[in-house]
Amino acid sequence: MTSAPLKGSDLTEVGPLADGTGTAQSVRPSRPRRRGRGRSAPYWFLVPTLTLFAAFTVVPIGYAIWLSLHRVQVKGIGLGKGARSQVWNGIGNYTDVLKDSEFGHSVLRASGYGLIVIPTMLGLALLFALMLDTPKARSAPFARLMIFLPYAVPGIIAALMWGFLYLPDVSPFYYLLDKFGLPQPDLFDGGNLYLSFANIAVWGGTGFNMIVIYTALRAIPPDIYEAARIDGASNLNIALKIKIPIVMPSLVLTFFFSVIATLQVFTEPMALKPLTNGLPSSWSPLMAIYDKAFLQSDIYGASATAVVLALATFVLSFTLLRISDRYTREDRA
Repeated sequence: MTSAPLKGSDLTEVGPLADGTGTAQSVRPSRPRRRGRGRSAPYWFLVPTLTLFAAFTVVPIGYAIWLSLHRVQVKGIGLGKGARSQVWNGIGNYTDVLKDSEFGHSVLRASGYGLIVIPTMLGLALLFALMLDTPKARSAPFARLMIFLPYAVPGIIAALMWGFLYLPDVSPFYYLLDKFGLPQPDLFDGGNLYLSFANIAVWGGTGFNMIVIYTALRAIPPDIYEAARIDGASNLNIALKIKIPIVMPSLVLTFFFSVIATLQVFTEPMALKPLTNGLPSSWSPLMAIYDKAFLQSDIYGASATAVVLALATFVLSFTLLRISDRYTREDRA
């Protein structure tokens, strides 16, 4: 006698079968594993971040691009309902930006400012980091704190503090120069203006870059230094031939940050502008954007200028990064 085939859903724990051949085990239907839900679980943790990124980065950038492609059309004298309307302008705003000589001058001024700030700031940061990394450095934690402390001061406060130190009527430096009969330079005029802004940036940014480089130095195994000293290398040779080449990626990183910060300089000139009449309202590219958007009420032209500046910053950073990667690969080869 043959028993009918048993289905998995029908089996339960029973005794011996009718033919006495064995015992039926309890069999439960296997449930299909939901692999899709398990694999997608990590992405749900990204939803808050992606939502905030889209709301506060992607959407504003897209809106700025959309504004840059439009302009205001004024009918009649521009009064009354419907006298001003937003119309499509295509690349007209971008053409105006490229033809704007004032914006070009602001880029040149920012470039000159960067030629002073970047080498000085990174040079001092590297020097301080190497000095603090020497075995005989005393009070290194206190020195690190004092060098880094200016970076903790908000930029607007630092700019105002230095601005009042630049004013002849309230500055103690001018008082001392007058007492000793020394010349009193005008720090808000001509080329001295670049030095005034550069001094504020170097004073505030050296500490941050020093910490980045010093952290990279502390990650170097001490055995390398011991082997170099056994071979007769001095501290200067160790710094030039071991430390600086190893921390070169950190120097490149700080250089990129400094280039971007130079193109986006805004706080220092904007804070010092009320203290002098010799500072134009479009001294830097960001000041030119601010002037066009809020003083000239041209948000469409300001949006196009902002997009052009962002693209220029991206292209410059990408180019410098590719050049750096190429030289790094050649050195490794």
